[in-house]
Amino acid sequence: MVEAEVNDLPSALRHARDSDFDMALLDVSLGRDSAEPVAVALANRNIPFAFASGFGAEGVPEAFRERPLLRKPFPIEQLECCIAELLKAS
Repeated sequence: MVEAEVNDLPSALRHARDSDFDMALLDVSLGRDSAEPVAVALANRNIPFAFASGFGAEGVPEAFRERPLLRKPFPIEQLECCIAELLKAS
């Protein structure tokens, strides 16, 4: 089940801080904003998350480069594996 799909930083932060969910997949960019504040909020709540990026690892905030990364475009099988790994960690 998808709790939320957002495309702006304020909405993403609100969900990262207040919503109840097991894992998250973050795009590196939310419009013109970095998703780094969202990653910080998720890490503070110990919610497992991965990044999706068309820029590769270079686009991932340095503090979170150990997190899983899906390079866009990615096949559904990679997404499924990533979700399974994140759910194991929750």
